[in-house]
Amino acid sequence: MKVQHIEYDEALRAYMEKKGMTTIAIEVVSTQHSDLEVTELHVHLVKDGRAEELKKKKYRAIAGELGEVLLPPYVLEYDETLRFSLGQFWVFHWVKYEGVRL
Repeated sequence: MKVQHIEYDEALRAYMEKKGMTTIAIEVVSTQHSDLEVTELHVHLVKDGRAEELKKKKYRAIAGELGEVLLPPYVLEYDETLRFSLGQFWVFHWVKYEGVRL
């Protein structure tokens, strides 16, 4: 399915503005421990330099209200709407997401 809309919660909007970052990257990461291999999505904010590196690696840029969302060159399942929000525990922050699956 083709991504039509990108939504951000208010906490993430404020955090992106505070950090001066406008690009969210969705990356597929894998790790192997003995006989176990784990592959998952890593969704995070990236600086402009990293965004350009990812675009050179064939990541697709989708325009959002606050900036771009970079989609990896892998076959993933997407909903029409991608939703991003801010996760926080103590002083640690991360980008939570809905609408994309391996």
